[in-house]
Amino acid sequence: MSTAERLVESTRELLWERGYAATSPKAIQQRAGAGQGSMYHHFTGKHDLALAALTRTAEEMRAKAEAQFSAPGGAAERIDAYLRRERDVLKGCPVGGLTQDADLMADPALRAPVQETLAWLRGRLAEVLEQGRASGELAAALDPQATAATIVAVLQGGYVLARAADSAAPFDQAITGVLGLLAAHTTTADA
Repeated sequence: MSTAERLVESTRELLWERGYAATSPKAIQQRAGAGQGSMYHHFTGKHDLALAALTRTAEEMRAKAEAQFSAPGGAAERIDAYLRRERDVLKGCPVGGLTQDADLMADPALRAPVQETLAWLRGRLAEVLEQGRASGELAAALDPQATAATIVAVLQGGYVLARAADSAAPFDQAITGVLGLLAAHTTTADA
């Protein structure tokens, strides 16, 4: 891994663990095993490096989600796979958790990857739900936009509940609950 890659990966980890304000250039350099000169050779500073790290985290999150959203199967099955995929629940969402970082959210450039990724997630979920409505799998009365927003809110809230309880159980319960609500809007083939 190149020095620039180590710096970006170290920044990604530190942002997830500590947030923007608590991530110092020195901590990034130490974790990456890189000197100050190397950091400033590749990046103009902490802000530039954080933006590269946030962009990569957002791209990775989208790619992982898209793997489930574009997989074969019905809409409910694909959403179930997305919500139940393996996650480090107690660490929180690497993108959504950053919304609690006041310094990051106050910076339009740093906020953009977070904002865009959560908007993409709501939009992509709405598309999958609309596909389910169009195929007859989901009830015509289901509102894809509102349901997608609910799913994202439950997912992000599940992380918060799990972290507060220091247990994945509240997250699992929230996911089971939202999937139960979605199941109530599925149609049956023999109905």
